[in-house]
Amino acid sequence: MFAKIMKWVSIAALLVAAMFWRSATNYQLVLDFVVCLGAVVVVMQAVGAKKYRWAAGFVAIALLFNPAVPVLRLSGELYLLLVLVCIAPFAISLVTLKPQPLLSIPSITDRNPGSQSL
Repeated sequence: MFAKIMKWVSIAALLVAAMFWRSATNYQLVLDFVVCLGAVVVVMQAVGAKKYRWAAGFVAIALLFNPAVPVLRLSGELYLLLVLVCIAPFAISLVTLKPQPLLSIPSITDRNPGSQSL
């Protein structure tokens, strides 16, 4: 559930940055942090699902939007194109990378209905 929420938050942040491109430079640190965190969450989910190509793609997104060591600055049409292009992997990962169901652990105190007493 957390991964799905982070994907939607990342998509929303990228869309807001694209819509308000003129003032997006004021919020670049927040945008970078949200998208990088969302990409890291998707990397962990992809590795858990053994989809390593997805993981590699989102590692690249996390590096591009890294807030600690910024690779690119918000300016120019090329960066706007990057922001718009990065929406697609997050949207596709909502469908492609489904969370793994948690397996239930049998209880040692639960009576087994099929067992016989001695």
